[in-house]
Amino acid sequence: MKILVCITNVPDTTAKIAFTDNDTKLNKNGIQYIIGPYDDYALARGVEIREQSGGTLTVLHVGGAEADPQIRKALAIGADDAIRVNAEPLDSYFTALQIAHIAKQNNYDLILMGRESIDYNSGVVHGLVGEMLGIPSYSPVMKLDLDGNNATITREIDGGNEILKVSLPLVLGCQEPIAEWKIPNMRGIMTARTKPLNVVESVGSEVLTTPEKYTLPAPKGACKMIPASEAETLIRLLQTEAKVL
Repeated sequence: MKILVCITNVPDTTAKIAFTDNDTKLNKNGIQYIIGPYDDYALARGVEIREQSGGTLTVLHVGGAEADPQIRKALAIGADDAIRVNAEPLDSYFTALQIAHIAKQNNYDLILMGRESIDYNSGVVHGLVGEMLGIPSYSPVMKLDLDGNNATITREIDGGNEILKVSLPLVLGCQEPIAEWKIPNMRGIMTARTKPLNVVESVGSEVLTTPEKYTLPAPKGACKMIPASEAETLIRLLQTEAKVL
């Protein structure tokens, strides 16, 4: 079994976000980066499958050298080796193109990634990769079981869950509760230093989307406290101000 897990390098969820260059670029000064939380689920399930079925698990990231600490963390968690495409992930199409190029070279049986990154939240890279490779892609996947060359997956759909039986190879976008996050132990941290991290250059240069401007969410408004005895007032405000009824 050859498994590829794609990870993103994203700002910590507690980071204070600001923009620069007339609000066209993220101000990266002082921001702590982490592996994308959804990618952590994909990585954890990938490690479990590799431990159960044997084979290899490769981690792939599209980005600069600033992501190397997160890649090393993925190696410490259990990946066997890593590949970093040395290019700025300019948009979803460009990122998917890099992943598909690596996948074509190595013929992976299973490609796992998070359902979406938590910075841009596009949630389309897995679908683009599947299309580029000509193999099925599914998301968001909450459960994955393998039996030889066949997989049983449970994914979330509107109004419930869907259980599918499909054949490998596959591209899957993962979310909880597919696995529990894994924390690297001391042995994993030490061995990660000697595991190969191969840096390769990107292919193609076509970028289909370019951000014009970023804006922060509107600040939260003042909270109105309505006494429990004034239910009619609460209903009126929900209708006229909050507009949720």
